[in-house]
Amino acid sequence: MPELLGSRTVGSIPMQRETAFSQPLPLARRHAGRACSSTSLPGNPLAPAAARRFVRAALADWTETALPASDGFTDRLTDDAVVLVSELVTNAVVHAGTNVELTCRMEYADDSPDGEGTSLMLEVTDHHPARAVQGETLPPERGISIAEYGRGLQLVACLSESWGITYRTGSKTVWARLPVDGVQAARQLEAYAADQALERGLRVAEILDPTPKRSRERGDWEQRGALAFLAEASDLLAGQLDEDMVAALAGQLIVPRLADWCAIWLDSESGPAVAPRLSRVWHYKESCIEELRRVLEKDPPLFTGLPHSGPLPVPWPGENVGEFTGSAVAYRLVAGGRGLGTLLLGRTGLQRFPDEVTALLDDFSRRVALAIGAARQYARQATISRVLQRGLLPSAVAEVPGLETALVYEPRGEGLAGGDFYDVFPAGDGRWCFALGDVCGNGPEAAVVTGLARPWLRLLAREGYQVADVLDRLNRLLLDDAMEAAESAARAVAEAGGVGLHDDGSPTRFLSLLYGELIPTDEGVRCTLASAGHPLPLLLRPDGNVRATAEPQVLLGVLDGAEYCSDSFVLAPGETLLCVTDGVTERRSGRRQLDDGDGLATALAACAGLTAPLVAERIRRLVHDFSEVPADDDMALLVLQAR
Repeated sequence: MPELLGSRTVGSIPMQRETAFSQPLPLARRHAGRACSSTSLPGNPLAPAAARRFVRAALADWTETALPASDGFTDRLTDDAVVLVSELVTNAVVHAGTNVELTCRMEYADDSPDGEGTSLMLEVTDHHPARAVQGETLPPERGISIAEYGRGLQLVACLSESWGITYRTGSKTVWARLPVDGVQAARQLEAYAADQALERGLRVAEILDPTPKRSRERGDWEQRGALAFLAEASDLLAGQLDEDMVAALAGQLIVPRLADWCAIWLDSESGPAVAPRLSRVWHYKESCIEELRRVLEKDPPLFTGLPHSGPLPVPWPGENVGEFTGSAVAYRLVAGGRGLGTLLLGRTGLQRFPDEVTALLDDFSRRVALAIGAARQYARQATISRVLQRGLLPSAVAEVPGLETALVYEPRGEGLAGGDFYDVFPAGDGRWCFALGDVCGNGPEAAVVTGLARPWLRLLAREGYQVADVLDRLNRLLLDDAMEAAESAARAVAEAGGVGLHDDGSPTRFLSLLYGELIPTDEGVRCTLASAGHPLPLLLRPDGNVRATAEPQVLLGVLDGAEYCSDSFVLAPGETLLCVTDGVTERRSGRRQLDDGDGLATALAACAGLTAPLVAERIRRLVHDFSEVPADDDMALLVLQAR
């Protein structure tokens, strides 16, 4: 550690202060012969889950490569490290709100070259050092209660060999050291204030075990049961993107471990003027669930003023619900300073909940609130993206005389706006045009280019430009206006903590496009088309013969002055034209791609005699069945079949 310039203490725990600057650690850096990995996490509710996965992966990687002292990595050390980093990152996200840097490294004793006496060092850095650390003693003049900031670092003190807080200019690092050899004096878990006896009331261990055993050893449960419960809860809640599913999981975690029943009310995002909604009700006796729901809906808990931290005593609902009475408490679910809902729970046969249980529930409610906040943020973004997606695509596909059409469109990311687009539209003078495009990349930057390209195509086609001329002019437009728009979108995404640029630093602006013109004739439908960096269209004849019907050309938006050409043919009755994006041809299963060895042409040949909708459905199923892994790219395919 750098030279200490001053120190102060929190309770009996030394806190180190230094003024040295530190360079940011690169992602997953490892020193030669020394174990050290680091990563940067966004300051959002998903960061704790990502941190837990990172630590597990780092320890597994060090063990696999047999780095010094890695043979001392026990399951208990891994569990302790995961719990510690989960607490530290959660504190940083909740109380600092900035991006978080996580470092996991080994410290080797200078006099023990064989690795004995080494320790695992965990460091979590945020960039808001003025914020008080959770668990830090706060001066009275701050006017902030300890309950508001929780007791998270007492868990860190309980598990770690030593810990501290290092202040630097512009950042604050909370670190904890775990002995690798497993020699650590047993410490009793302090889930609440130090002046409150742990022996008062029911023990956390007795509550967490739904099937008590007279002869069980309670020491390990008392020390680790609460931490294991919180770690399990964090893992289950972190990946949920639906607030009602978060509420359902929270109820199943609480009942019957900590309470006999619970209910979760969710506040409206419209504000306090709208009554809260009862999302989930759980009771250890299923026959009592409906009765409890009816009682609670008649008398919802109402809390006014600022979001409250800690347990709030509430009356037992109704009269003898479930034929018993007991103690009931409520916890406000607060994330980012905003109230999101209320967790209400009760246990029969108690006059009041023990302090150990209320402290554990306080930590649990914070995790539930973070998960609900993340789910609501995702829902808002998904709604905005779906609205944008509908605006980027045509409301309807035009009907072309003499043609049967079928379309499959499946954007990546559960309907989020992406880079694939399609269009079939009348161009006037007995002409119809179609397009199937794919902006390189996906997400909002790709959607910006899509939003420009499709209207340009329609405008150029209706102005009477030929197929090759449309591509020439679209290429010049992409090199000018679309590049500027995509760069603006990329900067906005990067400033929001996302990734707005490709690995080579260039913004998303390149476009692969299959564009064609259709003119019905007595012999069939005359088709003139051109492919710019796009998978070539395949023509299926009634006898099962398949061939490509265009020549490959350079992507749009790459070369200034590129010239494009077109190919023409007649789509005779019974013939089928299949047009796809690379989400079809590049669908992966391990190292194989769907179109390896002309796989798509072989599959299309087997579709001879099928109607256009059946051809589209068979290819769609082929794409999904090609790999068990969900598709990681947008997919669009258009089938045109002459009647």
